[in-house]
Amino acid sequence: MALNPFFLNGSPSEQRLVQDLINEQLRMYGVEVLYIPRRFIRKESIIREVTTSKFGDNYAIEAYVLNYDGYSGAGDILTKFGMSLRDELTLIISKERFDDFISPFMATDTSGELEVVSRPREGDVVYFPLGRRLFEVKFVEHEQPFYQLGKTYVYELKCELFEYEDEVGGWDESNQSTTEIDNVLENQGYITSLNLFSSGESPTLTPTISTGYIRKIYLNNDGYNYTKTPTVAISSAPSGGTNATAIALTRCIAGSCSIKEILITNAGAGYTTIPTITITGGNGVGAAATCEIVQDYYGIQSVSIASSGSGYSKSPVITFSSPSAGIAITATGKVIVSPSGNISNVYISDAGIGYTAQPTITVQDPPLITGIGTYTFNEIVKGQTSNTKARVKTWNKDTYILKVGITTGSFIPGEIIVGTSSSAIYSMKSSSSGTLIDNYEQNDEFESEAIKILDFSESNPFGNY
Repeated sequence: MALNPFFLNGSPSEQRLVQDLINEQLRMYGVEVLYIPRRFIRKESIIREVTTSKFGDNYAIEAYVLNYDGYSGAGDILTKFGMSLRDELTLIISKERFDDFISPFMATDTSGELEVVSRPREGDVVYFPLGRRLFEVKFVEHEQPFYQLGKTYVYELKCELFEYEDEVGGWDESNQSTTEIDNVLENQGYITSLNLFSSGESPTLTPTISTGYIRKIYLNNDGYNYTKTPTVAISSAPSGGTNATAIALTRCIAGSCSIKEILITNAGAGYTTIPTITITGGNGVGAAATCEIVQDYYGIQSVSIASSGSGYSKSPVITFSSPSAGIAITATGKVIVSPSGNISNVYISDAGIGYTAQPTITVQDPPLITGIGTYTFNEIVKGQTSNTKARVKTWNKDTYILKVGITTGSFIPGEIIVGTSSSAIYSMKSSSSGTLIDNYEQNDEFESEAIKILDFSESNPFGNY
């Protein structure tokens, strides 16, 4: 038999009224706590044990303390391992408030580290400001009171005092608690050491001029199938001259690789006829180039690196001063930056015409000349070129070594590393590969001890067959 249609047992308007009354009571008689969702970085799938997690967000929400007369639980117990704190706390929060003001923010996360965003989850943490303590949610009761007017209105969070392990903290409003776990977190997780430097430096380049040089190399045919860098050979200069040298740069478009351009490393000297340029190797074919020589005027023969500078994340702009005689064509060139942020090579695109003396070479300054500030523990640092983010573990200003736990991507040598909280700014020279440091893993120790007992080189180390 169907229910009587004239008795609704809870209309939407009645349910709305009850929810509003509950929200109002929680705002009046509750306390403001911080709800801190647990993010799972890595899991052990064998016994389903979470081994690495972090807490990077916090959301303020009002909560009613159900055990108003004090913490419940077993209290403080003296065990053979020391003092064990067994305090428990039961909090009631509004279901509507959680659904409207916490779930939407958690739902926008795309990292996949939050497993449940629609309700409070066991394993999450609540910061209780009255006791300045962190409590871990052990159970979420969502059916108490039991469907009053046909609906539930609150979540009851049954919490235990949080025991610090190897989680990463990061909630600003609970600094009193994060300081307690600083030493535990300092050297755990995926650690990458960044070698920074305080002062960037522009390089010093010294040009040499000559006559009978190759002014420019023209690429007549870029060829195809160049999977490696080909070799560029230039025929020898006459007796008493200097042989010219050059390199080829390749590019790949839609899987087709060809030569992009040919740059001069030494324009040579003493050429009286146009030399022959031969392109070989690189697994490709078809490339061809010619060149132009200048006999009656001076141009740039080569550029040597007096000091390589530092702090570059990409190739800077190089500028030659203009010549003052003859046709007066200004030289142009390119510089190559090494992985450590220094100038490693200088190539000539056009050796110019009409120099009567060594020109002045100007190289664009590195993005950061002087580093400032001090990185703080647990703050997020960001690479300005790669947009990589990481969390600070330690910072040594004497050695300029910054140890971080990488969260996204990888840093690029030469880029600027900025602290989002401290505003510290330094450039990165190099980095060492990250390693996993976890005080709770002893796989190597187990393996070493097992080898002492069992000979795994035998086909059956457990028997004679």
